[in-house]
Amino acid sequence: MRDLASILPLDVRAVAFHGDGRRLVDGISFQLPAGGLTVILGPNGAGKSLTLRLCHGLLTPSEGKIAWARGAEGRNRRHAMVFQKPIMLRRSVEANVLHALAAAGVAGSERRERCRTALERFGLSERAGQAARLLSGGEQQRLAIARAWALRPELLFLDEPTSQLDPAATRQIETLLAGLVAEGITVLMSTHDLGQARRLASRVLFLHRGRLIADAPAADFFTGPASPEARAFLAGELLW
Repeated sequence: MRDLASILPLDVRAVAFHGDGRRLVDGISFQLPAGGLTVILGPNGAGKSLTLRLCHGLLTPSEGKIAWARGAEGRNRRHAMVFQKPIMLRRSVEANVLHALAAAGVAGSERRERCRTALERFGLSERAGQAARLLSGGEQQRLAIARAWALRPELLFLDEPTSQLDPAATRQIETLLAGLVAEGITVLMSTHDLGQARRLASRVLFLHRGRLIADAPAADFFTGPASPEARAFLAGELLW
């Protein structure tokens, strides 16, 4: 996975996105180097999910530029995204992973091995033949992460990965994410869960009304937020 030149840092330059006659993302700039887990934090409607989709290439910026260290070559399968509500194909657990690998052009023999390894890594081997849509919410999210991990991404985007899960499933996912970071995968993840951000983040990007209000190491953000909006958010006040 690391034999190729890195696609990182990811450079987001004055990116804006317009929709419904509004600037939903408003001139965001930041650089994402290799390593660590960066959390995009903010209230609902802040632009967290849109920012992830723009970075992953699912949306095209209305203004600004998103650039990879390797230019256009960064738009390959070396970054993957997992959504808040995972998309499960009407197939078995195993077939969901195999389909993603086939779509990425992985050869048949390697495809089977990667699938087996991914299901083992994420505790889903015993569910391999089961219909993916019959899994619990936590299992579906683990499968979505396993499917992305099997693609061997250098960078993983996660959009509110535990927002619909119970505390036990949330702890499981958080443990897995810490393991991915330890493996060397860079993670950019959105959440509005302050406790989760405190537990996982090495860096915080705080958004409000589509603007990047704060960009700081997690310890600095939580102990001494520089902006009034961030202080209000941490105090549990409603932001409009």
